[in-house]
Amino acid sequence: MLDATKYTPRLRQQFRDTIKAALKEEFGYKNDMQIPRLDKIVLNMGVGEAVKDTKKVKQAAEELSLIAGQKAVITHAKKSIAGFRVREEMPLGCKVTLRGDRMYEFLDRLINIALPRVRDFRGVKATSFDGRGNYAMGLKEHIVFPEINFDKVDEVLGMDIIICTNAKTDAEAKSLLKHFNMPFSA
Repeated sequence: MLDATKYTPRLRQQFRDTIKAALKEEFGYKNDMQIPRLDKIVLNMGVGEAVKDTKKVKQAAEELSLIAGQKAVITHAKKSIAGFRVREEMPLGCKVTLRGDRMYEFLDRLINIALPRVRDFRGVKATSFDGRGNYAMGLKEHIVFPEINFDKVDEVLGMDIIICTNAKTDAEAKSLLKHFNMPFSA
């Protein structure tokens, strides 16, 4: 059995061993605390069909929990919108916030397993930074993750993935993700 006290995710170890030094040299940081690092990864699934059938939100939350390795929280509408037939407190989606070892494990699976399984994949957009060092991307199919059994899926859902860093600029965050082998398109 794996001893939890001795196990360190592969990407966390890579960050400590090589990426920190490379970033320090690239940007000329004087202090190790200036080096940008991953803060959290937020996974979000909006379920548009939830207006007609609330069971679909529960199904999406279960599948998101399998992908993340952590229980998903169901999100509710903040206010009613008659045009969309949405009432206040109606369940509309689910989300998970990953930190620490689970965050590094998820990023590893995303980069090395899930993204290569995306149909017609040519890399992720390099312009999807928000100006403060956070990167957002979307997947049209959640079935690219190996945890999801394709035969048991009723409906293919999309998901948003937001990678939050403590970098001050987009260039620093992009460099950090490049060192993690994020496949940016040219």
